[in-house]
Amino acid sequence: MDRLRRFPRRSVALDGRKAAAVAVTVVRRGSAHGLWITYRAATLRAHARQWALPGGRLDPGEDAATAALRELHEELGVRIAADQVLGLLDDFPTRSGYVITPVVVWAGEEVPVDPNPAEVASVHWLSLAELDIEPRMLTIPESDRPVIQLPILNTLIHAPTAAVLYQFREVALHDRHTRVDELEQPLFAWR
Repeated sequence: MDRLRRFPRRSVALDGRKAAAVAVTVVRRGSAHGLWITYRAATLRAHARQWALPGGRLDPGEDAATAALRELHEELGVRIAADQVLGLLDDFPTRSGYVITPVVVWAGEEVPVDPNPAEVASVHWLSLAELDIEPRMLTIPESDRPVIQLPILNTLIHAPTAAVLYQFREVALHDRHTRVDELEQPLFAWR
């Protein structure tokens, strides 16, 4: 993944927002590669029933990579060593008050997952071939920025998850330094 190492990522100042990280976990299944994506539990108080990458807030003293790996273990029961971090994508500021740092990690051959039912309703493997689709860009009256949707997994994935997946696709699959911080989230994600 030299493309990730060459990528000149952008960081975003917190400006009162909370730091968070997500694990973009590359997993090999046979001869194909893909990513784990989760559907969040209905009982969560924030962003319940939304598609997400394993992740959450940084604990005091943590950097983004450490937090992403911790969250991957807490949510999916998977431990990945720090030397398996492949790179970082652009920070994504959310409408709900976070700055998310996507951390791309290598899991190798698919390992069993043990989802935490308090946080994860289901886990899905998304092949890189399935991810290599063009996004839908919509307009909403509440914003002059386009709302991104990815038509994958027989549904529509929205930002911030869609923005992170789209940037990963652009950088890792096509070696294009595409920015996503100008992409908008749907209204339901603003809360």
